[in-house]
Amino acid sequence: MREHMPFFKPTKLQLVVLFAILLVGLLLFSILRDKTDIITHEQATNLYLQGAIKKVGVDGDYLRLYTEEGIFKIYKYALDYQNLYESFPVEVYQSPWKILVLPLVVILVFLVLWLIYSYKPQKILAHSLNRSSKQEAEVLDINPITSNVRFSDIAGINDVKEELEEIIDFMRYPTKYRSLGIRLPKGVLLVGPPGVGKTMIAKAVAGEAGVPFFYQSGASFVHIYVGMGAKRVSQLFSKAKQNAPSIIFIDEIDAVGKSRGDGRNDEREATLNQLLTQMDGFEENSGVMVIGATNKIDVLDEALLRAGRFDRRIHLSLPDFVEREKTLELYLANKKHAVNTSQVAHMSVGFNFAALATLVNEAALNALREGRSVVDTEDFEAVKEKVLFGKKRFLVFNDKEREIQACYQAAKALVATWFDIEFVKIGIAFERFIEFDETLLTRTKLINYIKVHLAGSVATKHYYNEQFASAKDDISKAKNLASKYIDEFAMDDAFFADANQKEVLLQKSKVEVTSLIEKLESIHRQIVKYLLDNESITQEETREILRELF
Repeated sequence: MREHMPFFKPTKLQLVVLFAILLVGLLLFSILRDKTDIITHEQATNLYLQGAIKKVGVDGDYLRLYTEEGIFKIYKYALDYQNLYESFPVEVYQSPWKILVLPLVVILVFLVLWLIYSYKPQKILAHSLNRSSKQEAEVLDINPITSNVRFSDIAGINDVKEELEEIIDFMRYPTKYRSLGIRLPKGVLLVGPPGVGKTMIAKAVAGEAGVPFFYQSGASFVHIYVGMGAKRVSQLFSKAKQNAPSIIFIDEIDAVGKSRGDGRNDEREATLNQLLTQMDGFEENSGVMVIGATNKIDVLDEALLRAGRFDRRIHLSLPDFVEREKTLELYLANKKHAVNTSQVAHMSVGFNFAALATLVNEAALNALREGRSVVDTEDFEAVKEKVLFGKKRFLVFNDKEREIQACYQAAKALVATWFDIEFVKIGIAFERFIEFDETLLTRTKLINYIKVHLAGSVATKHYYNEQFASAKDDISKAKNLASKYIDEFAMDDAFFADANQKEVLLQKSKVEVTSLIEKLESIHRQIVKYLLDNESITQEETREILRELF
């Protein structure tokens, strides 16, 4: 049998001393521990309006409000603390623990040395902490951060900034909105591919509003112990309410918000249920804003997406030419350079913001390796392939591929505008259509959606006499809509469909789109040119081209 290591066996005197130390420690903790209640923004406001506050104590990031009924504590950024400083006597609070810490440390070190030298054990068996206890400690460690990020630190995405401006204004001046009965959206969902700046945007909202920012990854809620994730969610919202107005940012929310029933996981479902309960439980004007980020909105549970939870969804896409150029200018602002940002923006089609940051950094390192203090355009050309090699997921076109893709996307922009199918922006590497409600979708509208999905393949066939694999997603969508038209919505004349009806519908739509592309060929070519120059086009810009040339 394996020999067990003996335990440390103290003498009676040492036991008495250890017991005395423990007793004194407990007494000091009981007497000196901070028993001050932490109150909410609303409670603090009531005390102020009632004239109950006599003086204010500054305790780090907290304020102590002294009243005749007792002392209360609140996170100072939750209040207009500068105004409080001017209205009441202010003193710096000194914790008794800080005063006693040095003597206690000296006494503790002396006692530890005495115990070591008064007894020489053969071996001391060290017991590891229980893992669940560590998890418990981790759950309790939820603290806000102060964001120093501003919208000026993020280039491009002007449409996203505009959508968030009113939320920032609400958090700055909540009284103005409450007086008109306007409620703050409970949640904002940022949707977009990796690297487009979702986390930076959330930090910028907190920074612009000047409120505490609670960052959590969706994966941090998923524990192997059932109930731990739900407890973390509960404590996160409780802490956010205490520090209101505040922002909770949950990155990769799909890690905890996946649709229930797809591979049962009791811990994840318990955590999701707690998240839904918390979002339903706090008042619309509590001052707590929840921002979620995901690149997989299709896997999120429907309950998480319904009204009253994430009331607003903001879609982000890969930056277009103008946004890439402005981003490069921002990243190069603190570097000595002679870079043609327009040229670099053209060579970085399909790069996201994170990839552009990497590209700039690698170019600067290349200049340094060659002994130069000024970054040049050639440095970007030298490292572009290196950055691309590690970024295979980004869509990057050569000049010929850009022309083909511009032809494809221009046809979709033209047909969508012609048939009044709404879109925000269509680019060479992305598109953002307005989601439609199937409940009141008309027969004509559904056929027009099918035509839009067929437009790209029709145009490339017309100009290049060739079909391209890039059309597979749009063809699949057109087939799916044709199936709904015939089978689900029964919009055809016959109630019982035969195998031929879907093919007839698709072929008829294809013929009509072909005729339209041929008829508006000059307009289509103009839209292609616009896309090649600017890489994206809005619906209003498409209408302008139509008005000028038609």
